[in-house]
Order: sequence, then C-alpha cells, then structure tokens
Amino acid sequence: MRLTTMLDIARQHGVTVPVSMFNLSGLVQVQDQDPMTFSNFLDKFKTLRLFYRSPDVIDRVTREAVEDAAFDNIRYLELRFTPVALSRAEGFPLHDVMDWVITSAQNAAKKYRMKVGLIASVNRHESPELAEQVAWLAAEHIKDGLVGLDLAGNEAEFKSDAFHGIFKEARQSGLHVTIHAGEWGGAGNVRDALENLNAERIGHGVRVLEDEYVTALARERGTVFEVCVTSNYQSGVVKSLPEHPLPRMMAAGLNVTVNTDDPSVSRITLTHEYQHTCEELKVPLEKLKQSILLAAQTSFLNEIEKVTLVESITQELKL
Repeated sequence: MRLTTMLDIARQHGVTVPVSMFNLSGLVQVQDQDPMTFSNFLDKFKTLRLFYRSPDVIDRVTREAVEDAAFDNIRYLELRFTPVALSRAEGFPLHDVMDWVITSAQNAAKKYRMKVGLIASVNRHESPELAEQVAWLAAEHIKDGLVGLDLAGNEAEFKSDAFHGIFKEARQSGLHVTIHAGEWGGAGNVRDALENLNAERIGHGVRVLEDEYVTALARERGTVFEVCVTSNYQSGVVKSLPEHPLPRMMAAGLNVTVNTDDPSVSRITLTHEYQHTCEELKVPLEKLKQSILLAAQTSFLNEIEKVTLVESITQELKL
C-alpha cells in the first residue's frame, strides 16, 4: 500500500495514524534502524490490516498494486491477497472481498495491458474452517483469474497438519498451490509442503539446504523456490544480504526465481531485487535472465498464455 493512499484512507475513515508520511512509514515499512526480526516484520501487517475499510479502499489498493507493477515494467504479475485480512476490519463477507479484488485486478490489468493472476492466501494461525471457505471460493473463481492457493503466516509456531486435506482438494479442483515454508521454519517444513500440501512452488524455502534429502527431493520434483532476498534479510532469516543462500541454491541445481515478497513493507521493487541479486549476491546477469525465464515457464498461467509469455520474455532477454 502506498503511504499517500494510507493517509487518504485514514482521513476518510477516521483511522488514527501519524499525520506525516515519515512517521507512518515507521509503522508499516521496515526501516534501516529496525531490528531485523520476523516479529518486527509481521508487526507491520497488523497496522496495515486497519486500513481495509470499504469496497472502494480494497478496489484502490488492488488497482495501485497492479499499477506499481506496471510502472516497474512487469509483464505478468501473480498477486497474493488474503481475503480474511481484507474482510476483518469491517466484517465483509469473504465472497464479496474476493469479487472486489478480482474486478479491480482485471480492470487494472486491461488498462496497463499486462496479465495478472491472483493467489488467495490463508494463514497458519487462523482456523482451517476459514481456509476451507477461501479455498472453495477460489476454486469457484478459477475462470476469473484466480490461479492459486497459498498457505502463509508464522510457520515457526504453527504446523500445517490441519490444512493438508484442504490443499489436496484445492489441487484436485484445478487450483495451483504454493506454500510459504523454509523461511522461519527449517527444511522439514519444505518437505511437509511437498509431501503433504501438494506444493508446486515454495514461498522462500531458503532453509532447504539444511537437509540433503529435502534438497534432493525438491530438485527431483523440479520444485520452484520463490526467493525474496531483501525480505529474508529484514525478517532475520539471513544476517546480511551477501550471506543469502540464493547462489548456493542455484549451485545445488534447485529452481530459483527472484521475487519481492511485499514491495511496500520492504520499500523495494522487483528492479531493486534484481540489482541486489547481481551486485550483492554476485549472481551473473545471464543466470538472472535464466531465472526470469524460469519464472515465466513456471507461472500459473494456462498453457496457451504461458507459451506466449515465455516467447516474449525469451525475445526481450535475447536468450
């Protein structure tokens, strides 16, 4: 969410926040002087959840997320959203929230001539009953650009056992599955995501290298890791950017793509992440290009649209 948008929402809906963007930034964005811990990182989202006060707000936030991606030269965006989080401040029905996000994303994608796929996310610390509702609604909207289901949240303290059946059914319904794992929890969570949650892709997964068996399993299955370099530093997963395991994951033969996690919270763009990958992590430009192509090849687009995207990316990157 843009800081200017948050201030507008606060004025219109009586949300009590600091009057300056500088002070508001400290509440919702990671600062250089902040402790780089997962608790500090997650605290930013607690404040963000206060702002979803009307259908117009949800429409605006969705539209601006797509706009910001377009301004960063992104051709295809897979945008995660958490219907429960968007609904909570005002008690909106989940099906309404889903419809508002879909409509706004479709309109913005058309305006900027880009593709947008939506991934509905559920949290480990919330009830399986809520997750089941979200999964059912997501499956109902596959035809509207809802491409996947994600399990996110605090993996260090909450297991996934209660969600196994939900994600199995999600895959059977035609939804793709990506799972946050191996970020604040160890390689065992990556194994759980692969064997019990039917994950095609892993959000983060940077601790996979802690276990040789899980590394081999992911390599054998061709699992894709959605790595978010700056986020992993800001949330305390790695101690510094140069220590990030992304190059070692590539060297181990794992499929790795470069992603933003949350651009606003981390104060970054995908362009920044590409730059960090090359300059801080010393990944050669040609390897980064292959990673970008891999992201297109393993997107959750339908096969016809995927072929078109892959051809376009291949030509632009001169691969």
